[in-house]
Amino acid sequence: MAVPKRKTSKQRRDKRRASSYRLKTYATVVCPQCGQPKLPHRVCPNCGYYDGKEVIAAE
Repeated sequence: MAVPKRKTSKQRRDKRRASSYRLKTYATVVCPQCGQPKLPHRVCPNCGYYDGKEVIAAE
């Protein structure tokens, strides 16, 4: 049966676990109408445009 030869250090153990606790980063694009950052393939929350057409009437 395979048995570890040395104890795994706390640093090595925590380094291995760190990837599961990382915050997710979301891609953002610039809205061609107003220039504000927005999520891709979504209606711009600032101006209400999507694909060059006004979808939501913004104030």
